[in-house]
Amino acid sequence: MRVNPTVRGLAIVLLVAAVVTALQLENVLEALFLVLRIVFVAVIAYVLFRFWRERREEIGMWSVRARLVFYAAAALALGNVVVAFALDYPSGGLEALTFFAVLAASAFAMWRVWRDEHTYG
Repeated sequence: MRVNPTVRGLAIVLLVAAVVTALQLENVLEALFLVLRIVFVAVIAYVLFRFWRERREEIGMWSVRARLVFYAAAALALGNVVVAFALDYPSGGLEALTFFAVLAASAFAMWRVWRDEHTYG
């Protein structure tokens, strides 16, 4: 008997939810999610560090203003993510909007500096 993959997936989710509810494992899930959040931030930091190490010589040839803006935008984005995960933020609509607006502004600043430094002529 072939079962639709969507139905099978929903049945598995329902089964896991029933087991968690029946065994009262909410505290275990909270601890697991806390660990996953910490690991998520650490993995993002590691990937960004690896990108930086591969391109630091190129960035070192940029003007002082470009490097300052690039690194300040990266620090702002990193600080925004760390504060969001450390304080269990964003918890509402305005906080989420602010979080994503800061990330978007930081990404735009970094992209703009990179594009200006790679535009010739």
